[in-house]
Amino acid sequence: MVARTHTVAFEGLEARPVEVQCAVTAGMPAFAVVGRPDKAVSEARERVRAALGAMAIALPSRRISVNLSPADLPKEGSHFDLPIALAVLAALEVIPAELVENTVSLGELSLDGTLVAVAGALPAAVTAAARDATLICPEACGPEAAWVRDAAVLGAPSLAAVLRHFTGQSVLAAASPGEVTTEEAGSRDLRDIKGQERAKRALEVAAAGRHHLLMIGSPGSGKSMLAARMPGIMPPMSPHEILETSMIHSLSGLLGAGGISRRRPFREPHHTASVAAIVGGGRSARPGEISLAHNGVLFMDELPEFPRTVLETLRQPIECGEVVIARANAHVRYPCRFLLIAAANPCRCGHMHDAARACPRAPGCGDDYMGRISGPLLDRFDLRLEVPPVGLSDLSLPDSGDTTAQVRARVARAREIQEQRYADHPGVRVNAEAEGRLLEEVANPDAEGRALLMRAAERFGLTARGYHRVLKVARTIADLDGGGPVHRAHLAEALAFRQPGNDREGALVGNG
Repeated sequence: MVARTHTVAFEGLEARPVEVQCAVTAGMPAFAVVGRPDKAVSEARERVRAALGAMAIALPSRRISVNLSPADLPKEGSHFDLPIALAVLAALEVIPAELVENTVSLGELSLDGTLVAVAGALPAAVTAAARDATLICPEACGPEAAWVRDAAVLGAPSLAAVLRHFTGQSVLAAASPGEVTTEEAGSRDLRDIKGQERAKRALEVAAAGRHHLLMIGSPGSGKSMLAARMPGIMPPMSPHEILETSMIHSLSGLLGAGGISRRRPFREPHHTASVAAIVGGGRSARPGEISLAHNGVLFMDELPEFPRTVLETLRQPIECGEVVIARANAHVRYPCRFLLIAAANPCRCGHMHDAARACPRAPGCGDDYMGRISGPLLDRFDLRLEVPPVGLSDLSLPDSGDTTAQVRARVARAREIQEQRYADHPGVRVNAEAEGRLLEEVANPDAEGRALLMRAAERFGLTARGYHRVLKVARTIADLDGGGPVHRAHLAEALAFRQPGNDREGALVGNG
């Protein structure tokens, strides 16, 4: 007799169905697991043996063969413990084989039979719902998996509880979804930042159209404080975005207590992070920081200090909104539509513009330091501005400017305009994603604006990418202004954000 049950193997965000087959036959006593298992899966036989022993179930002196089908698909992770145990119990006729065959299960077993939480319950629930099957998972994973609509999820504290469920002694309770976190920015209000009104405006424009932002300024000028307030001014995620982001976090084991959040993620990796940590990879091709920041913010402080290999790998994900991690046996794809905020000092010492504190190599050291950022990567920043230091006298002034809530309301209105504009264009949600003919239609400037843009493109040597990114920013500024056509003033502001540290766009406007 061959008993069957089902589980999943993860390839990126996709949870691919896996059939777990178990046969107990005559022969030398052995317990073999085949089907391209990794080390953690191969060790499952010892955990299953000990867990069954804790329940006073002894394995017979026969040959037990477990096959994970399809056999050519790599199987990684300890979540195969529970389905292997269920297949063995069904093959031994301890539990009804027909009941086990209609379930999808995952979970790691302790030696005493307790089920330990594993990563990936949310994608597994999506696959189970598509197969119209019941998902059995550790009790700690139940609130996470229960977020999938139309999914029947049962959370179990132990293998013994699962055994009692299938034998009819006590039925497992259906899992309930975890809490929805809707926390606001808290004490991090935009109004707390003294001065820096131009930088606050840049944050608003970046949030409204999901435009990448580079801030250059001396230490202590407030770059990190500004970046930390970006999630507070961004609108909450839509249900579709919540599911996308939560599935990535589920694979990484970041969904605490099965709860999900409507607030957009904010990731800030250290500049010593490796390529695998930023882009994703490692032995199991796990998502990196750019995917964990999907639908949210990736803040890279001290950008020139990151290794050049790390910086150059960002170029393709910024353009495509997804990253492909290539391995010898598989190509794993993760989404990564993030808003990149980068901060940098003007030079290594950070005081290039302060004659009293600058090092002897100033100002040449600034070119060397910022030269670590390649031109193609720099060209992908829609907004670039200098953040000047705040005077000590300004620190004693009362709070000024709009609050986070006021800015968030304006950003939300601009996002609503974009949602309606791109309703008939799948894959485009914000102005930063508009390309080609669509961009020409939605961001077609008036005659004066086009003349200004052409003069700026010729004088400052804008690339084709830079030209289109100016149009995207101008479209967003127009949306913040009510959603009307793109005018000369909108383009002038977009151009001013394109060239930090000078007033050349102002000169163009004045000479227009």
